[in-house]
Amino acid sequence: MHMKNTETIVWQDWDLSQIINGEEIMSPSPKKPHQKTSRKLQRILEDHVDDHDLGEIWNAPMDVIFEEDYNRLQPDLIFISKENEDISQDWIRGVPDMVVEIVSKSTMKMDTVIKKEIYERYGVQEYWLLKPEKRILEIYTLVDGRYELQALFGENDVVSSPLFHDLAFKLHIIF
Repeated sequence: MHMKNTETIVWQDWDLSQIINGEEIMSPSPKKPHQKTSRKLQRILEDHVDDHDLGEIWNAPMDVIFEEDYNRLQPDLIFISKENEDISQDWIRGVPDMVVEIVSKSTMKMDTVIKKEIYERYGVQEYWLLKPEKRILEIYTLVDGRYELQALFGENDVVSSPLFHDLAFKLHIIF
């Protein structure tokens, strides 16, 4: 006789949900194009950050906890500067220096409106919105507590950032 194993696996330290404005949000895992773009951008940013000894780049799933049960987000990529490294212990508990969201049709409102407002409210210095389907990158910076569009890059443009001095790469290489 074959017995069916009914034991449930419980993940205690890993959860793909986010808490956004007090509501738990579950999302499916990203598709391959999203992951490929994320991986390529992460390599570029990691190389730059490591070469200049600026801090750390983290990738999802990594919780950024602004308020434990109210805003606990998982950006696609996260930069924590050396000066701010005390916020990254088990998770990131506090305000990262920069976050990247890779936008798809299904996450458009969440990334461009809801999460953008949250990152702005908590004071994330730089917010990158990468839109692979349109092959553009928008970089927002905080000015007097509000995000302003710092730059809009098309796929043939050379990306630069106020936060990452000397960073330069053609956007098309991450697609």
